[in-house]
Formats: sequence, structure tokens, C-alpha cells
Amino acid sequence: MKPAHCPSVSLLVLALGLAGCGEESDNLPVDGRDFDGVEYSEPVAYTGKAIDGYLINARVWLDMDGDGQHTPGPMTIALDNGAEVVLEAGEPTAMSGENGDFSLDVAELEQDPEVGPDLDPRDYPLHALALPGKTLEQTPAGNIPVAGAYLLSASPGVRNVTPLTTLARFRALAGLAEGSTHNLPEGLVGMNLRRDYVQAEDERAHAYARALARFMASQIPDDYNQLLANAGSTGTERYLSADAAVLLGVSLAQHAPDIVDIVDKVAGSEYATVAVESLELPVVALELSNPTLLTRQRILAQPKLSADLPTGVSDLKQSAELLFDYNEAGQLKSISANGCLAPSMPELARLVAVDGYASKLATQWFPAAALSEQSAIAYDNPGIDERLVFDWAKGQIHFETATTCHEHEGIFAGSSELGGNPEVTYSWTIDSDDRVELEARIYRPDGSVLTTRTLESEAIASGVAGFVPHTLNEGVAEIMSLQLADTGGVCLTDGELKEVADLDVVVSSVEPFTFSGYAPQPVSFNELEMELDTRTLLDPNTNREVTISRLLRYGFLDPQTADLSNVDATRGFEWMMYYPPVGSSAFVPAQPNLIEEAYLTRHNGDKSCGREFDRTPTSAYARVEYDYQSLSDYLIGLLQ
Repeated sequence: MKPAHCPSVSLLVLALGLAGCGEESDNLPVDGRDFDGVEYSEPVAYTGKAIDGYLINARVWLDMDGDGQHTPGPMTIALDNGAEVVLEAGEPTAMSGENGDFSLDVAELEQDPEVGPDLDPRDYPLHALALPGKTLEQTPAGNIPVAGAYLLSASPGVRNVTPLTTLARFRALAGLAEGSTHNLPEGLVGMNLRRDYVQAEDERAHAYARALARFMASQIPDDYNQLLANAGSTGTERYLSADAAVLLGVSLAQHAPDIVDIVDKVAGSEYATVAVESLELPVVALELSNPTLLTRQRILAQPKLSADLPTGVSDLKQSAELLFDYNEAGQLKSISANGCLAPSMPELARLVAVDGYASKLATQWFPAAALSEQSAIAYDNPGIDERLVFDWAKGQIHFETATTCHEHEGIFAGSSELGGNPEVTYSWTIDSDDRVELEARIYRPDGSVLTTRTLESEAIASGVAGFVPHTLNEGVAEIMSLQLADTGGVCLTDGELKEVADLDVVVSSVEPFTFSGYAPQPVSFNELEMELDTRTLLDPNTNREVTISRLLRYGFLDPQTADLSNVDATRGFEWMMYYPPVGSSAFVPAQPNLIEEAYLTRHNGDKSCGREFDRTPTSAYARVEYDYQSLSDYLIGLLQ
């Protein structure tokens, strides 16, 4: 697993990147940039402008710790030489005045030469926060209070702080160099995004900026708006996390092309007349907690040398790659497969229960693998072969395939290419007890319905470690049922739990279950138990306790897959799942139950509770590897 657990850290390093050192000039270039020249004097103030139109009474600060919020004093800054300096007043800050002018007192940034060099304000980004009802925008019709808060920023060394400098800064943080036209709206190509467009009387840039500001305001949480609107608010209240500030900027960069296009269509060539407040701008929900999300799975489910499965783990070769696509709110939009995926109705039901917001599931996606030999053939040919598309507004999920991987399940591709009518359509209802009924309508190539399968799940809350009991019906006949027994739970005493606290994986509890519907069942497939690790452990990185609830092993039957010509599964199957150790670099404290890898093996029967969990197997039908990203890193990747 290669998650990006602390995306804000790398972004902050970039945000605080050096913009050049030297003494500070009182003169601000027209385009808002600093420059080297003979007119430099000793630093007395750091001046600039806050602009949507010119903004009066906006809170401006030098973001020296890169967290997107004003940090009060005393704050400690580490110098490159290892020394530390304390800024008693915190980050330099001021309120903007007429014409958006601000002046930051940076005298405290001067240092004793014996301690280290002066802190250069040009090494840090500026932020300007418009306060609802308090910040005034200068317009030809007079000063107008802004209706909602929005957060502007500028790259280090840039001293005009505008919606356009905010766009430029977050494009740069995504690795798009100044002058790059990649993902840049056509209207902004060649435009100086740093300059004072009001002074330059650039009505087109001003119209774009006002629309971008309105979009930014639409994404500020209501609670933050109310906090800033309070009579006693000064704009220095800390509300957003560093990740949230990044997400706001990245969302702006992602939707700027649509916003600029809307302005262009309304304006024609008369940008001065655009009524920005009347524009129908994108409404984009944003998950500011910046969750970690599953973005990729690699499926190794075909032998390299041997003919049949299972085979030695080292003999498994990749036969599929799954890519998970999300919107800014962290809601799953699609799953695309190079090779074949294995649509799991229990997993789809779990997603339905949380309306597609995968981070609300403690374990985001339990493993599944297509063992058909056709998957490796499809994988070797470039391109997407199968796709699940989620339409949460309409309450439907569509499965498309251009392969023969699922013919043994009665699913036949309608075409050798994706597109057109889906091969399976899922729809659902959720009752008052949060139980999901998921219906799959499987179509023939001619578009008629071949069969209908219905999965009935228990409520997510009644599941064990995220695994939900369910039954599956075809027509009126029950195909299978997986139900938990009334017994089970922790099998270790408090004293025994302390003795195994240093072990990474322990079977600390079991949950007996029944699996019925496929007859005849193998003789050894009885007295079934799910094995789990449900402990409270100390995270050595934070010295805080973390409660884990991890499903480690469970058995199941799948006669259709077992009947594949290259699969020997007379004893049934089981999944063995492995997670990053608590405190490891791959561990996400806020989401401690994310699977790192999983193995599909022969069912091995019941084992003793309380033991250290088995090492990774030497033989398997399939191996599934998981990759995760923070939402912010995922969205930045979409810009690149």
C-alpha cells in the first residue's frame, strides 16, 4: 500500500518554497511580483493589495507555517541552520484598507546575525480572508459588503492577492508551471494572473476573478461563515485545517475552466456588464476532512508457469488493475478495470448504505478477484475492459463489460467495446432499519432481461468489522445465505490482551456464521468462523490509543468460479486479509482498518482463537494489492 497520509506536508513544503532572498523594497511592481534591483532598503513593511474588486477590511497575513490559517504568537520558526526563533506576535497580519492596500509589520522577522539570517517575507505565501458582512468590495456603485467568506492566496513573493493569484498558486502546487496551458481555461491563456487587473482596467480578468470568488465562497462551510460573521470576529479565528485550505484551492483549479467558460458565454465581448451574482456556477460539495481513499487495486490471479489455480504466490501474475474514481466530496463515481473485475453485490450494498462515500466505511472495499483466464488476456491489451458506473442521483449502478470473463455467471458482453447499454443494472431500496435490498437486472445481448438477482443485506451497523450478513435470491428462489450466529466475540482476557499487545496481528475474536444454499457443501466446510483482530493499541507515533476492528479471515463457496477449467476448489475458498501495523508509515490513524493486501486461498477450516495470525500464504488463487491516496492528492493528480 502506498497511501499519501499527510498530503498537506508535501504541499506545505512546496508552498513555503524559497522565492529568492534579499532586502525588501517598499515599491510594489504593477504585476504584484518582487524583483531584485538597486532601490532596495531595509525592511520596514511588506505591502500589497487584496483584490476581488479592491477589498477593504479583509484579513491579510503571511502564512509562515503554511497551514492556510492565521497562527497567533508566540510561534516558533526553525531556521535552516537548526536554530529556532520565536515570533511573539505570530504571523504578520493586518486589515486591508482603501484600494485593497495592506501593510504588514515584518520587523520581527529581522534576526540577530549570530542566530541566523533575517526571515524573508517573500519566502512565504500571503492569504487574504474576506469576512461576510464586514469586508467591503469597492465598486463603481460604492462599497458593497461581501455576502460570504472566501479565502484568497498568492505564491511566495507575489503581493497582489486575488482569485487569479489563488488559481495560479494551486496550479503551481499541482506541478503546473507558470505558462503551462494544461487544464488552463482558454480565456486565461497568456493572461498575467498576478497583476492588479482593476488598476489595469482589464474587465475580462475582473469578471473571471469575481466569478471565481463567488465559487470559492460557495464552498466555505456554513459554520465558518457564521463564525466570521459574528460581531467579535477578527478573521483570525482558526477553523480550517491545512488540508481543508488545500482542498479549497485545488477545487478552484479543477473547476476554473467551467467557470471561465460560463463567464465567456454570458459576456460575449462585454465583460464589464457581466452580472456575476446571476451566473449559474457549478455547485460542488467538498469533503474538507481530506479522507484517505482506495484509488487502485492490482489483481494477481493467473499463473505464470503452472496451468492451474491455486499456485505458488510467486507464480501469480497480474491479470487486472482497478481504478477508483471520486468526486470532490469523496463519493465514488466509477470503478474501471484493465482486465476483469468481480462485481460483488455485498460490496455494492455496503456502498449503497453510505451513498457512495467510501470513507464512511471502516474497511472500504473487501477483496474480490475474477479467476477467468480471459482477465489476463484482456489485461495484456491496453485500455479499459470493464467498468462500474455509479449514478447516485438516479439510484442506479451500471456494469459494462467487453470481455467473456463472466459468461459462467450468465453475464454476456453486448459488444466488444464499452458503451451502449450496460450488461447489468443495479437498483436498490433502503428500509427504515437501514437494510439494503439490491436488485441486479442481467441483460441478454439483445437487451432483454435474462434474470434478476436480489441481495438482501442487514444494516451496516449490525455487521462485524464492516462485513454485512446477507441473502441472495434469483427470482423467488434463495441461492445463498450468510448469517452471523448469536455467539462469538473476544476470546482473550484482559491479561492475555496485554500479553499480545506488541504483536501486529492477533486473532483476538471470532464470529461464528452459517453459509448455506450451495449443495452439496464440502465436508470440511462446517462450523465456520470469521477471524478478527479487535483490539485497542497504542500508536507509538502519537502516543494515543487506536481501536482496530479488522476482519482477517473468512470462508465462502462460489460454485461457478470453482467450475472454471483451471480452478481446483473442492474445499471452498477463503480470503485472508492483511493490514499495516499500527504506527507504521502506511498506517492511517483516523482510518485504521484499511486493507493492505489480501490472498484468496483454499478454505483451511477453523483454527484456534487467540493465536498470532498466519503469515502470508505460500499458495493462492489470487493476490490483491491496495493503493490509497488522500482526497487532496487524488484531486491534484486529476489536474496534472
